[in-house]
Amino acid sequence: MYYLQHPKKVRAKRAFTLVELLVVISIIGVLIGMLLPAVQSVREASRRIACGNNLHQISIALQNYHALHQAFPIGGIEWRTRNDPSRRQLAWSAFLLPFLEQENVWQRLDLNTAFDSLENADAAATVIDVFVCPSSLRGHQTIHSRGPCDYGGIYGERITSPNNPPKGTMLHDVAIALRDVIDGASHTLIIAEDSGWTDGQWINGRNIFDQAFPINQAPVFENDIRSEHPQGANAARCDGSVGFLSEAIDLQVLAALCTRAGGETNTIID
Repeated sequence: MYYLQHPKKVRAKRAFTLVELLVVISIIGVLIGMLLPAVQSVREASRRIACGNNLHQISIALQNYHALHQAFPIGGIEWRTRNDPSRRQLAWSAFLLPFLEQENVWQRLDLNTAFDSLENADAAATVIDVFVCPSSLRGHQTIHSRGPCDYGGIYGERITSPNNPPKGTMLHDVAIALRDVIDGASHTLIIAEDSGWTDGQWINGRNIFDQAFPINQAPVFENDIRSEHPQGANAARCDGSVGFLSEAIDLQVLAALCTRAGGETNTIID
């Protein structure tokens, strides 16, 4: 006797409905929205550390320069005025090149001529990584065909009083030594971030400044401590240490950090 076998039932595949698909897309969107800020925060933290490492390299170079010359480099040589546009106006950062393993660029410079001379045009166009903050919006773009610099020398402060005579550690045509830093090397800034200033160039002696505003609050045309990092900026002290200056720092403390002989000793960087 033969029995007829019923064909096996084939279970139909169940597809996503439009509503279910939209729910899944929404959940993915929410997850991405939650994840992106965390990723961006981690990336910025990494950039801030890299920026601090730049300043560490610059600080070591400054200490080595001081060991050789018994003083830090002059902040700016022959500041240019309207009455004498031929002055060289060369920056501390240019004289630091041999101590930053930039001997090739150094050899191509003619420091007997001005920062913007034809003789210096080729070398000055070199973009030097250690002078560029990784968070800088300008990045590695040249300025007037010259390499950028996101770090400036501390000329003093005008938060509490006029900066005359200048109170800082990077001056025009004067080299400051550690013996001149009466407030103590660990309590005195020498270099700080000035990311985004429109005329920051490593060869141009304009990259020194006297602090006048809270951190990250200066108008774009002012040369001041500022960065693209949230809540503060990196800075280096005369003892070679580097720390992060909070935007919330008391202005009196900030002013004290920018003076070499103001009689203040209770100034701390994280």
